[in-house]
Amino acid sequence: MYGNQSNGGRSGGNRVYSSRNHRQPQVKSIDPARFIKAATAIKEVEVYDSKNTFADFGFSPRLAQNIISQGYVTPTPIQDGGIPVVMSGRDLIGLANTGTGKTAAFLLPIMHRMLNGEATRTLIMVPTRELAVQIEEEFRKFGAGLPLRSALVVGGASIGKQLAQIGRQPQFIIGTPGRLKDLIENYGLKFDGFSTLVLDEADRMLDMGFIRDIRSILDHFPPNRHTLFLSATITPEIQGLTSTILNNPETISVRKGETSDHVNQDVIYVDGKEAKEDKLAELLKDPAFTKVLVFGDTKWGVQKLADRLEQRGFKVAAIHGNKSQPQRQRALNDFKADRVQALIATDVAARGLDIPQVSHVINFDPPKIYEDYVHRIGRTGRAGHHGHALTFVPTQRNASPVPYRR
Repeated sequence: MYGNQSNGGRSGGNRVYSSRNHRQPQVKSIDPARFIKAATAIKEVEVYDSKNTFADFGFSPRLAQNIISQGYVTPTPIQDGGIPVVMSGRDLIGLANTGTGKTAAFLLPIMHRMLNGEATRTLIMVPTRELAVQIEEEFRKFGAGLPLRSALVVGGASIGKQLAQIGRQPQFIIGTPGRLKDLIENYGLKFDGFSTLVLDEADRMLDMGFIRDIRSILDHFPPNRHTLFLSATITPEIQGLTSTILNNPETISVRKGETSDHVNQDVIYVDGKEAKEDKLAELLKDPAFTKVLVFGDTKWGVQKLADRLEQRGFKVAAIHGNKSQPQRQRALNDFKADRVQALIATDVAARGLDIPQVSHVINFDPPKIYEDYVHRIGRTGRAGHHGHALTFVPTQRNASPVPYRR
């Protein structure tokens, strides 16, 4: 663990907020010990024994050619199990970690069914603008030259342009719950003629408080539909939702452990905003920190941190809810293309995004719940590589921090 840089003395365990006249409830924080875990050795061979190849699924010829052109040969576990279920027209609950190919698992069979006249139009609902953009990018790759169109319906972008796209009757609408609900209530968006509904990263949508919006949107969707439910986790709330919106679904579960076995996880004991910023700047000067994803709690705090790092001469970008969609997409693209070293983000970047070769995840502000931590650090240690996750925590009272093992 990194040694403390100051002596603030705040507890890293339970924090008690009290006053002279009123007893306030305790607010529990995550035990820092849960942020410490050594990565296991990467096995030389980690090959999934697929039952099928993409050629075995019987996709329409033009779609099959696009799949080949994208280099798809052997499906991932969620694709191998999920594609036949979706192609059969049966409802699906797909449980898999992020970054395991869930998008192709539902997108390809839906496109095939449309081309064969077995499905009409599809709504894909996702928690964040970035994930919606990512899905549409995948759709455009697989749909090149095909008579299929899409509309991207998210906040932070021109609603007039989105209405124009919807007016062209695209086969796919890909959107976030808030903007979809706005379009339904204020602009008369209807889902007549839609046969398929996809809820992707459903657990994250519920975490973000979208359950009421989702149910409101479902009230406007045809009840006789083909429904696909994709999630990384399953909770009682999610089980309650699936029991009311799916019809005799088949469950395909290929979830792995809580956190990536390939991520070295450790903590940095440091107190005070200035000391935290100094420590972060010190880390970013280390040549090993080539592509760093930094998580903060608030939109304001993330932007301020990014501005201060820029003043120090670092190449960084910020992504949070106060940014417009073009600004957020530009920041994400700059990070992916290595035009910036660090992306400073709220939890909007923690789920569902495909960001290759992230060397380090730094939790500048510890997450509120452990599930958020799991998804944050899941951005590193991917594709057969080791990753690193560091979490800034306040100094534990009466504890002597042990220097970090470099």
